[in-house]
Amino acid sequence: MWEQNYTPVAESLSASTVVAAIPLVILFVMLGVIRKPSWVAGLSALGVAVVLAVGIYGMPVPQAGMSMVMGAAFGLFPIGWIVIASLILYRVTVDTGKFEIIKDSIGSLSDDRRLQAILIAFAFGAFIEGAAGFGTPVAVAAAMLTGLGFSPFYAAFICLLANTAPVAFGSLGIPVVTLAGVTGLDELALSSMTGRFCALIAIIIPAYIVVVMSGFKRTLEVLPAIVVCSLTFAGVLFFVTNNYGPDLAVILASIAALIALVLVMKFWQPSQVFRLEGDVEVSVERKTHTTGEIFSAWSPYMLLVAFVLAWRFPPLQAVLNTVTYQFGVPGLHEAIMRVPPITPEPSMYAAMYNFNWLTAAGTSCFLSAFAASLLLGMSPGKFVGVVGSILHQLSKPLLTIASVLALAFLMNYAGMTSTLGLAFAATGPLFPAFSAMLGWTGVFLTGSDTASNALFGTLQVVTANALDLNPVLTASTNAATGVMGKMVSLQSIAVAVAATGMAASEEGRLFRTTLKHSIILMLFMAIVTMVFAYVLPQFVPTA
Repeated sequence: MWEQNYTPVAESLSASTVVAAIPLVILFVMLGVIRKPSWVAGLSALGVAVVLAVGIYGMPVPQAGMSMVMGAAFGLFPIGWIVIASLILYRVTVDTGKFEIIKDSIGSLSDDRRLQAILIAFAFGAFIEGAAGFGTPVAVAAAMLTGLGFSPFYAAFICLLANTAPVAFGSLGIPVVTLAGVTGLDELALSSMTGRFCALIAIIIPAYIVVVMSGFKRTLEVLPAIVVCSLTFAGVLFFVTNNYGPDLAVILASIAALIALVLVMKFWQPSQVFRLEGDVEVSVERKTHTTGEIFSAWSPYMLLVAFVLAWRFPPLQAVLNTVTYQFGVPGLHEAIMRVPPITPEPSMYAAMYNFNWLTAAGTSCFLSAFAASLLLGMSPGKFVGVVGSILHQLSKPLLTIASVLALAFLMNYAGMTSTLGLAFAATGPLFPAFSAMLGWTGVFLTGSDTASNALFGTLQVVTANALDLNPVLTASTNAATGVMGKMVSLQSIAVAVAATGMAASEEGRLFRTTLKHSIILMLFMAIVTMVFAYVLPQFVPTA
């Protein structure tokens, strides 16, 4: 039995924090400065982390090895599986010629790139996030924007930026449900506070996206659409999360926003159409399609929604789970002891791997793609060819995802991530702001708001209680501000690059571009958290 030590360097938290941060510094430098591909950065940081975990933190080699194996396995399934299935679905629409009809149907609403970005990247992406999560919205929405004529880089960037507000309630509210489970706090209280944060984010993000695309002055040209989308999404999200809980909040909010946007674009258009640099001028003539043709073209995505929601139906899920394989990872499960203050008392660190091959969101997405191929007349042989080409296309992105998840799991089980968390917790009265940064760090490391909540949720509560702060505030901050780290996690960047067909050399550029926006939004949320902690504490629910 190996016991974690969070201050292995001269029993100093500050010195240990410097050591624990080295793998993250390597990631930032290799991507943002040296401009290496993300898979090279991921493997390099992983190699250094192994040396530090074993040599400095004293982690036994078998546990270090198995933590990396578990992380890589989790990266490939379920995360990698979702990316594969999402791109197969997209390719089915392209190879059957239906995507041209989808483009025309969206273009009939508006040729304006600003409105297309809000509609697809924010509203439609939020719907996919609410139903499936785990990288699916970025893959689907970025591929759709690329097909509409956005440059691959810009499509990836916009979708990463848009995939923020809905993430805390993605995949039917799993991040908040997980947060309630690990902290013991009331689920509705956490849902309410996280919903208040995310409603504020939802009001900001559509306008933020358009300002980034076109500048402040040209943003005013589409202000009616921005206001309708933002307020509709935020209002429904706030109402549902504060009254009913996390499960359907984003799905209902995104449906409302989609309907509102479509209605606005049917009756109103900006006086000047905005195009991106490099766009080809749009012809005034556009091919019209019958309602049946449009319905057929959108049927793959309708099937995706139907399959994903059906897979969440408890009776069906129970049947599918009968073939789920869940097991403790050999040599790692309960072979490590976590100690205070990370946990209230010494406890065994579980390491369970869940191979839910039928109930996984990726499986429902894959089956919807296969069903769509049959519905649209694609032969089984052609479908197999599509699958093969997607697997070849994703070889490097899957290596990135596997290496970064291996790094995240190694740092978690070695105690290195906990060292970083304790450094944030040591900031005293400033902790509400640093709790936001802690959530951001967790999602940057793991690529998952759910994983970040599982990792740092208890630490947020323990520290809040020690500082006489409301633990619902800091725990909710972990979930709501963590979403800002999603756009710079290497998994998300790898997914976006793969979905849009960009060269691997563009990953560093995409990372650098999104990083500044991620930090700006994270700092904004840190300030908001401080306001709730010390100015408006009466608006924070109690557990």
